[in-house]
Amino acid sequence: MSTVSPRLLEMLVCPLTKATLIYDEKAQELISNAAGLAYPIRNGIPIMLVDEARTIDEDKAAHLKQR
Repeated sequence: MSTVSPRLLEMLVCPLTKATLIYDEKAQELISNAAGLAYPIRNGIPIMLVDEARTIDEDKAAHLKQR
């Protein structure tokens, strides 16, 4: 499983809302609660394209926010 640099994670924001992101290491995704989207991480590279993101449900967003 690839990991993403903590320094890179500090700089990234949701391209749609400009909100901060939550790193879901298990799913290899960056979660934007504000947009309700999960951006995939492929081979350690975050794919920050809205068209590549998947919609997440509110339950998952709330669970990740509590971490």
